[in-house]
Amino acid sequence: MRSCGIIVEYNPFHNGHAYHAQKARKVSGAEVVIAVMSGNFLQRGEPAIMDKWQRAEVALQNGVDLVVELPFAWAVQSADYFAKGGVRLLQALQCDALCFGTDDETTFDYQDYGNFFKTNQALIDQKFQMLPTGLSYPEKMAAVIRELYPQSEQFPPNHILGLSYAKENADYLRPMELFPVKRKDSGYHETLLQPQKFASATGIRTAFFAGETWQTFVPQQTVELLQHGIDWTDFWPYLQYQLTVDSLARLPQLYQMKEGIEHRLKQATSAETFSAWLQQVKTKRYTKPRLQRLALYTLLQISADEIKREQEQTLLHVLGFTKAGQRFLKQERKNFTLPLAAKMGQAESQQHFLTTRADQVYQLVTGVEQNFGRTPLRF
Repeated sequence: MRSCGIIVEYNPFHNGHAYHAQKARKVSGAEVVIAVMSGNFLQRGEPAIMDKWQRAEVALQNGVDLVVELPFAWAVQSADYFAKGGVRLLQALQCDALCFGTDDETTFDYQDYGNFFKTNQALIDQKFQMLPTGLSYPEKMAAVIRELYPQSEQFPPNHILGLSYAKENADYLRPMELFPVKRKDSGYHETLLQPQKFASATGIRTAFFAGETWQTFVPQQTVELLQHGIDWTDFWPYLQYQLTVDSLARLPQLYQMKEGIEHRLKQATSAETFSAWLQQVKTKRYTKPRLQRLALYTLLQISADEIKREQEQTLLHVLGFTKAGQRFLKQERKNFTLPLAAKMGQAESQQHFLTTRADQVYQLVTGVEQNFGRTPLRF
């Protein structure tokens, strides 16, 4: 069966996501659309507004055939590692194509960029190391790419992810065929909701928490399932406690806790809300997504060694499938290069131990079991 992969978060699943799934099937000629989806915590260091099972359920009723979970160790990362994990899972599934959204309005050749990056890795690394230390990682990488690959001049969020997908994909002996799809209507961070147009997930979340109208921008299944939305407000008491009890000697042992940033994080512990805390610790160098990821690593007490271990023992955890997705699993699973997990038992949870830990903390807020006893959704 010809397959096309999409790497997603669905926070929440909206009409633009349904369009993406339909477009992926059409442009790639796929018989099955496979979504590698972040679990309960997301790339920018945020809790998902709906749990992973709810988001998978909506996806399977709106154009996706198979949903596989992207483990925490890959999901809550900068764009490069997020892309690395997503591409790795699709490659393990022997996926034929990858379709992703892009903000780029030109006919940018992502396949060529991937090959360029692979061929010039040493030079790119050298140029990167020469840049001032005061710049953030995205700023440094954008500067290097502008110099060495001038075809890419602007770096909006989806284009950055597209570049990362292309780079990772080129490293495989059998690269997937790439199908970029131009993002329609609202931009990634656009909060304005315009009637008869696709809205961004950011805009929908903003409207939801403000008590404004958002329902017309999502499928009916999202409307039915999105009742009490989850955000950092729900987890602030737990993070505040952890920052209080962790010493300045302990905090630097956590993943990505570098350059003395732990002092800023701890000094702001008395903030009344997560938003106030974030505002106090944010700097030009430490962006909001980076600080939110640090907050999650602190909340969950994650070390660099643990990130590495979970990445090394990645599973293909299936959250759900349609009849086409089930047929794909039966026909192709003998060719998969990573173990397939239809449900999370003790053995599987020990491999995806960070994902399990994160789900247990998420469950403190929702009260809904996220792993044990859960079997794949079927549609």
